[in-house]
Amino acid sequence: MTEQAVAEYRIEDLAHHSGATVRTIRAYQDRGLLPRPERRGRANVYGDTHLARLRQIADLLDRGYTLASIKELLEAWDAGRGLGGVLGLVAEVDGPWTDEKADRITRAELAARFGGSRDEAAITDAVALGILEQIPGIDDEFLVPSPQELAVAAELHASGVPLAAISTHLRELRGQIEHIATRFLEFTTEHVFARYLGPLPPTDAEAAEAASLVRRLRPLAQQSVDAELARAMKLFATRHLHRHLAEGPVATPAEEAHSVALPADTIRAVQRLVGPESVAAFITAAAEREVQARSLDAMTSKHRDTD
Repeated sequence: MTEQAVAEYRIEDLAHHSGATVRTIRAYQDRGLLPRPERRGRANVYGDTHLARLRQIADLLDRGYTLASIKELLEAWDAGRGLGGVLGLVAEVDGPWTDEKADRITRAELAARFGGSRDEAAITDAVALGILEQIPGIDDEFLVPSPQELAVAAELHASGVPLAAISTHLRELRGQIEHIATRFLEFTTEHVFARYLGPLPPTDAEAAEAASLVRRLRPLAQQSVDAELARAMKLFATRHLHRHLAEGPVATPAEEAHSVALPADTIRAVQRLVGPESVAAFITAAAEREVQARSLDAMTSKHRDTD
């Protein structure tokens, strides 16, 4: 019984069978992603292990991995650790964080939902914000990643809010939400996931355990934000309404609020203290407290002068 012949490839043949270019194969070798070939005289000889590794790299790239993360995964594989658990963990994190399903909408449907006229500038802005996504090869239709977000924009516009103001508000809101997301990730990393983030990739069992924790903790961020937003909206909406009802006649122009320039160092110091989203409220509260303190000092001083 003869042994099956072992496949051997020159670099050009390996490129042909793998779909990678010769330049890419050499780049992978330089990065440590691909083992060096066997040297025979003046020729480099590659084998099936090289072809399998190139196909594995291509598959991971298609899944969205970077070359740096692929190198870590392959090193774990070479060290005897399976990729199944790690890939499962990455799939859990990369998966959808909402039950909402994407939809499609045409330009005509957009115009109908936003007042009946086409606004190309607004559409361009919506694409830049990710509210709409262009579909390759289709100019008259868009993907809507979050139909709920688009519905909110349509309702605000129908209530009289200009599209430019909606975009500005969304950019501001997105910055604040991204800050909240970052803080939640830092918090859970410190107290929950730190044990999985050692110098070596996690084992299959550790990755499966971490993936289970991600599934359990995933809804908590949104639930916390929903609860706190409801609390804050009730508090501030009630306070806002009572203040306006108590103000009576509209203030004269001389009494209207106006902007005041503050040093950049002051703004940065307040941001470090209370976070970007609370800067305005903090400065307002501090100014009101200072005014009250000076009023009390004036009253006390006046009383002493009459004694």
